[in-house]
Formats: sequence, structure tokens, C-alpha cells
Amino acid sequence: MNVYYSMKKEDVRTLLARSDEIESEEVSTAVREILEQVRTGGEEVVKELTRTFDGVVLSSLLYDRERIGNEARQVPAALASAIATAARNIETFHASQRPMHEKVEVQPGVTCWQKSVPIERVGLYIPGGTAPLFSTLLMLAIPAKLAGCSSITIATPPRADGSVDPTILYCAQLLGIEDILTCGGAQAIGALAYGTESNTPVDKIYGPGNRYVTEAKQQVNASGVAIDMPAGPSEVMVVVDTSTPAQFAAADILSQCEHGRDSQAVLVVLDKTAQAGEAIVQEILDYVNTQIATLSHRSLAESSLSRSYAVIVESEGEVVDIINEYAPEHLILALQEYHTIEKQVVNAGSVFLGLYSPESAGDYASGTNHTLPTSGYARAYGGVNLSSFMKTITYQHLSPQGLTELSQAIITMAEAETLQAHARAVSIRLDALKGV
Repeated sequence: MNVYYSMKKEDVRTLLARSDEIESEEVSTAVREILEQVRTGGEEVVKELTRTFDGVVLSSLLYDRERIGNEARQVPAALASAIATAARNIETFHASQRPMHEKVEVQPGVTCWQKSVPIERVGLYIPGGTAPLFSTLLMLAIPAKLAGCSSITIATPPRADGSVDPTILYCAQLLGIEDILTCGGAQAIGALAYGTESNTPVDKIYGPGNRYVTEAKQQVNASGVAIDMPAGPSEVMVVVDTSTPAQFAAADILSQCEHGRDSQAVLVVLDKTAQAGEAIVQEILDYVNTQIATLSHRSLAESSLSRSYAVIVESEGEVVDIINEYAPEHLILALQEYHTIEKQVVNAGSVFLGLYSPESAGDYASGTNHTLPTSGYARAYGGVNLSSFMKTITYQHLSPQGLTELSQAIITMAEAETLQAHARAVSIRLDALKGV
């Protein structure tokens, strides 16, 4: 892990820039071809691509519903209990986000309001691969159910024998979801977006994935299918000072790095002297080396660490600048005194405050959503929440008095834009009111 020291803002900007790997032309071209094949060929193409990329031969793209309950029983009781705890907290937090809309009389006789309605058909991409992320299913399906989405379709990569991870099936059964497509990658996004013989097209697609999934989501978005947000490799920024136990920071770094080879951890050390800051970094890295030896995904973590680095700064102002410039997906303020910095954070996906708030709490069970903007998109996007599964419709009602009193403003503005029909739509009603 390379170590950098207090730098000029332009140098910080250069250092914190992400790799453009996920935007490579090679990936873009490959995804475009896959999506076109799925769009024109439907289910048979998806099954053939699954055989090619995953080495799995599928008899049907839609998972047998009778198997869901039977295979879900394989989940150990302790894990089922943990899932119940997480689901309860996720539901409680997201239920608190239900919108409350009031009618507003903006002037006498002119009343406006809005109503939130669920997006009807949604598709949830649940990654498989090295670690089937059943927790992502909880994070996406629970707010979708709360919002009232009438159709929820899951797409998840099959295991080598064509089955779906039992814990994913358990969560799906728990939430009453039966439509599960056994496919992953860009072809899964195509199946959700365009539909196949086994599923209808969805209106919006949610969920994280590798660079092919990310590229596919952005391409179908350009053709009219909504997505939750742009996203790239997962990332964390961990801010520490002398109050931070080094083993805590090391664990936070590794909990991010084990996600995948292209994940990234940025360690920010707040200390008034470079020498003391170096000592903090070294102590944390010593714990990293000790803890990494026991990881089942050690090779992934080592690859991710090679893309990670530490920055030593001397003031809270510099910390704030780095946070808001990087706009991290996860921000851990592992500090005894975090309040001053926390109040100035404007660009971050999810923030973890204090010494006892690890990222893994939000990833699993605290209740907040772990589907978050990456690659700096936290400057403009927030994480998935209840409103992500809803849309708002605005309403207005004008009484005869209301239209009369507002008419001159409408007509004047319409005529200034040379839109005579707009003006006439008002004047013709005024004439009717006058009996002309």
C-alpha cells in the first residue's frame, strides 16, 4: 500500500481518480453484442450464453418453483435467524421512508399535490460467483415489497450444477418471490430488460455486479429501461487518528478488499506529524498482514490491496476535502471524535460513525441499504431506498376563480414563448366563464 502525504488539491484530485477500466471499449463492444443477441434471440440465446460463459447447461431459464421451498430448507437455523434479524431492521428503516404528501393551495383556487406510486415491474440482479450475495436480495426486495411493486423478478447466476444458492432461495421464499432467472452477467441484464419466453420485460433494474453487468445496465438504460444508479467496483474510505485501534482499521480495509480484485480501500490518517502518521499506517498494515492470512478470499484481497493506498494529512479540513473529492461508496469515520468532520460530509454513499460502526453492519443488518453509488457517483446519486422503487405523479386542480386569477401570468408567458395554443387553452375557458 503506497503512502502519500498532505498534497495540493489538484494533486489529491489526480490521486483519487478511479481507473477507467470499467469503461473500456472492449467491454462496451462485448456487452453491446450480448444484449443484441438476447434482444433478438430470447431465452435460447440466454441459455447458450450461460453454457458458454458459466459452463452450465440449463433446461429452463426460469427456476422450478417447486424446488425453491425444498432447497431453501438447507439453510441452517442460525443463518435463518440472522436473516430474520437483518430483514426486520431493513424493513423498519425503509418503512420509515414512506412519503407523506400534502395538498398545497399555492394561491386561492389553485391546489397542487403529488402522489407516490410503485414502479410496477422491477428486476433485481443478485450476484453469484465467488460469494452469492443473498444480503443484496434482502436490500432490494424488501423496499420493493414495501413500495408495492406488483412484479419482482430475480436474476442470479447458477451454480455449476445449474442450481441456485439455497440461501438466495430462502430469502426469496421469505419475501414471497417466485420468479427467479438462472443467469448472470450482461445476458441476465438483457433478459430482464427485453424479456424472454420465461419473463416479461421490467421497468427498472437494480443491483450490483461486475463491469459487464455495470456496462449492460448503462446500455439498457440508454435504450429506455431505468436503472438504480451507475456503479463500478466497490470501495471504502477509512479515516483514522491516534484514537483508532489499528486492528479495527485493518479489519475494515480487508472487509472491503475481499469483495473482489478491483475493489479499493483508501486509508486516511489524521495526524499533525508525518512521522507519527507513518507509524499509524505501519501498525495498521501489520494487522492487515496478520488478518489476511486467515481469509478464504485472500487472493482477491491481495489484488485489491495492490490498488489501495494511504494518505496522511495534518488537519480535519484536509480530511473533509479528500472525502468530498473521492465521494466514497462507504465512508468509515473510525474516530473517537468524528462530529466536526461528519457534519461537513456532502459526498458519500453510506457513512459509519465512531469506533464501533464497521461497514459490515450496513452491508448486512443495521437496516440501511448497501446498494450504493461507486466510482465517484456519490457526488450526484444516493443509495437505494424506498423511493427508488416508486415514482411521483403530480396533480393540480384549478377552480374557476383560481384559473381567472392565474390566467394573465399563464397567457403572458405563453405568448412570450410564441405558444399561442397554450394561451388559447386559458383564454377560451375565460370566455366560457364570461358567457361569451
